[in-house]
Amino acid sequence: MDDDLAQPRTSDDTAPLIAAAPVPPPDRPGPAAIDGASDAGPPPASRAAPSDGAAAPTNGSGATASQLRRFIKSRPWVPMHELRRRFGIEGPEDDMAPVDVGAVRIFVGLPAREAGLLGDLIRQGEVGYELVHDPDCPAIAGVYPMRPVVRT
Repeated sequence: MDDDLAQPRTSDDTAPLIAAAPVPPPDRPGPAAIDGASDAGPPPASRAAPSDGAAAPTNGSGATASQLRRFIKSRPWVPMHELRRRFGIEGPEDDMAPVDVGAVRIFVGLPAREAGLLGDLIRQGEVGYELVHDPDCPAIAGVYPMRPVVRT
């Protein structure tokens, strides 16, 4: 048995070690087509575009700049994932959008619309930001309020 292990494999005895799952033939719909995720049919009603001609938000978020400002000012520091969770901002986790702050371009881990709103708040001096330290790159790790809310 030890001799078999020492022998190099030749191209004749290379067989796949893991078998792939069978693919259904094109005439039979697979599980994705049955669930309504097929590219051939119309989208499900929950994902369909509005019929009045208005553009639907791509991520389902209705966050406004004032809502972002209010939420950020209610906490000492807010990481980007917390903004996503709080406002239901959907999209890939590695979604990054550039924001120009003065002569510096930084990247925000939010879709373009919300990144633009956050960029406006940063340029207005409403919120500050902390950059990622490892690796050292111009990406925002979290934000914090610049002008604390005065409560009497």
